[in-house]
Amino acid sequence: MNKAVKSWFRFRGYIWNIGYKPSLGSYEKRKLGIFNVMNFLGLLTGIFVPFGGLLNNHPLPSAAWFIACSPAFISGLALLLNRNYKYELAKAIYFTLYPLVTVSLYALRIDAGIEFFFVLYGVMSVFFLSNIYMIVLSFCLSMTCYFMVCTVWKDYDYSLEKINFYLYVFNHLLAITFIFIGLLLIQNENTRYQEQTRDKNWQLRRSNLKILRQKADLTGKAALLEEQTQQLTELNSLKNKLFSVIAHDLKAPLYALRNLFRNVQLYDLPGDEIKLLIPEVVNELTYTTGLMENLLQWAKSQMQAESIRPQMLDISKVTKEVLQLLRLQAESKRIYIQSKIERPVYVYADKDMINLVLRNLLSNAIKFTPEDGQIFVEAREMRSHIEVLVQDNGRGISQDGLKKLLDENYYTTRGTGGEAGTGLGLMLCKEFLSRNGGKMRIESEPGKGSTFAFTLPKGGQS
Repeated sequence: MNKAVKSWFRFRGYIWNIGYKPSLGSYEKRKLGIFNVMNFLGLLTGIFVPFGGLLNNHPLPSAAWFIACSPAFISGLALLLNRNYKYELAKAIYFTLYPLVTVSLYALRIDAGIEFFFVLYGVMSVFFLSNIYMIVLSFCLSMTCYFMVCTVWKDYDYSLEKINFYLYVFNHLLAITFIFIGLLLIQNENTRYQEQTRDKNWQLRRSNLKILRQKADLTGKAALLEEQTQQLTELNSLKNKLFSVIAHDLKAPLYALRNLFRNVQLYDLPGDEIKLLIPEVVNELTYTTGLMENLLQWAKSQMQAESIRPQMLDISKVTKEVLQLLRLQAESKRIYIQSKIERPVYVYADKDMINLVLRNLLSNAIKFTPEDGQIFVEAREMRSHIEVLVQDNGRGISQDGLKKLLDENYYTTRGTGGEAGTGLGLMLCKEFLSRNGGKMRIESEPGKGSTFAFTLPKGGQS
């Protein structure tokens, strides 16, 4: 049974693919397959229907025998033309000869009961023909023949209905069957074609989405690469500036220290003269120590960019610790520093980083505040964050200097006691505050002092 089914499907596939070539589109291939099947059925009809006529008790006219055999000739010729890739000629012959041969039977005053075939030819021509003019011509030809048979030629010398009623009914049923099979094949193939089209569209959409995702990924990677390139360029520029500043600013304290020891060695300076030189050397070394500490912190921050250990931090305690460290520096200039943070104020941040921020801001305030000046540290509680302010009544910052600080252009500037500064500490402050979810603002006016304020996320009291 399985072998018979396989043989049938193999044979059907052979009929379906007569005249197929790879250059045909999917839709054209389906139309060719249906046309081949219809012609194969016509071929069978032209072979077996005449045998039915032999069973008739009344002899049929010779023209009727010719018409009965004509489907075998017309459909066989169409299949042969398809096999030789002459598709349009095969269709032209099919939709021209079939109506003309069929109507000729009625023109000879013979009613064979096959007028429904005109409907078949008209319907099939609309589907199979591609040229609109050929469609109109073929449809009009079939419908004209049908009109002539059913309305004009009514009196026939030979009527199959009267001679062999069963054969007459069979011819009608055969025409209806052909119409049904043709429409069914068209409907099935159209459905399969639509499903195939939907599958292709779905695959195309998937491919487009994949391409869009890849494009977005490439765009993201390109943007990331551009950002990293910009960061590397900025970092390289920063490195060059820092080395330039370091090379310039490290010379002064080292030369001062060398000159002090050289003078002591060469000229056997007395203790009083040595004491006069020491404060300047100490001042230079104090700056150098701060610079080296900031450099080490900056290098550490670059190597451990994501290393941060936030915790609940009492900003009042951190302030007291920093003030204790800077006490001698402030006393050397008789600067009064007061913390207005009278109660615990909690933030959520990394203790070491915030310690460095406060130390740098207070050290800068001392550096640029004249003797007998004042510095205040204050904390303000906001809705979602804490703002810490370091205010001094020093000489302030010019608009040009403020712009350089905000643009992170690092430069050397001297404090009120001759202390130098590079802006490296301020850079670290900004970077550490950013990592802890904070930011800095600067307000300053020459001759009226400066205010350096920064924010940090508020922490719950533990």
